[in-house]
Amino acid sequence: MKWVIGLLCLIFLILFHELGHFIAAKLCGVKVESFSIGFGPVLLHKTIKGTDYRISLFPLGGYCGMKGENDFQTAIEEKLPYIKGEKDSLFGVHPLKRAFIGFAGPFFNFIFAIILASLINLIGFNYYSFSNQIRVYDDVTKLNFSSCPAKDAGLQNEDKIIKINNTEIINFQDIIKEVSTHPDENIEITVLRNNEILNFTAHTLLNKETGAGFLGIQNFDNTYLEFSSPKYNFFTAFGKGILDTFDYISITFKSIGLLFKGVNIKNAVSGPLRVTDLLGSTIQDSFKVSAKIGFINMFQILCIISISLFIMNLLPIPILDGGLILFALIEAIAHKKINPKFQYYIQYIGLAFIVVLFCIGMFGDISYFINRGKN
Repeated sequence: MKWVIGLLCLIFLILFHELGHFIAAKLCGVKVESFSIGFGPVLLHKTIKGTDYRISLFPLGGYCGMKGENDFQTAIEEKLPYIKGEKDSLFGVHPLKRAFIGFAGPFFNFIFAIILASLINLIGFNYYSFSNQIRVYDDVTKLNFSSCPAKDAGLQNEDKIIKINNTEIINFQDIIKEVSTHPDENIEITVLRNNEILNFTAHTLLNKETGAGFLGIQNFDNTYLEFSSPKYNFFTAFGKGILDTFDYISITFKSIGLLFKGVNIKNAVSGPLRVTDLLGSTIQDSFKVSAKIGFINMFQILCIISISLFIMNLLPIPILDGGLILFALIEAIAHKKINPKFQYYIQYIGLAFIVVLFCIGMFGDISYFINRGKN
């Protein structure tokens, strides 16, 4: 069941992305020849105002088929100096319109993330965590670290962390969030010790297996406390949703940067199998607790995946939306059509990158499931 849930959620994310392309194409005067839920052989279809709406056999997302998408291949085969296109085709409209169509898909993922983040803030939720009182690790060598940043900075057992980098700390979950998102960085820590407020600077270490920051602390005791998220009205929830979305984007870019710092790439890059499994398991387990927790956790993970799709598709790599946007902007600035042969060779680079990334993701997925089966 979890695989069905995970797959349905991923399908919805992809369809919402394609809906962005669909609406933008219509606005720019490009004929949309087909819009399909799923791939492969068509099971059901109906043509409305020139667009063939389809339900296809393989439910792995969908596609928005625009007029003239094959003009690029035609130009290659006929060795044309530029891509010819009719006025209502993808390569026949002004380059800025083509860039807009390419941008609309990722932008819809961005908008969807804002909607989800806003809903989370509007609904609100209760959660459990430990207090903000800490215990410092005496020996971190067992955890494969050479030093303990918290101990080196001067933190002690029973300290209560009340601020990290000017962010108020309420519980241990807040500590984990701030520390994990600032690996290999100096962080300012404010603690309460014997009714005295003290300030420390610690340099976190990078956990190369997870990509998270490491401070060398744990919760002081194992007593769970109940906390409530802040209450927001509709407008403040929407504003907070926008801020949260940009925070997620910042964290995602930071995570990408960590790939160049020796993080275990098998753990850092997840393939479609692991993403589907994680998504389905999280949602299924959360709804067993309560419907409210189920929706909150579903919204959170869909928000993160949607942001990842937004960023990934905007990378200036041929065969991705970012590649279409890049070439369109070059044409618009140079006032000259790009030779399709040049684009053809550049696409090989983009294709190679995607294949390598896909293979890494699949290899990581296989290792993940094999190791999980052993445990």
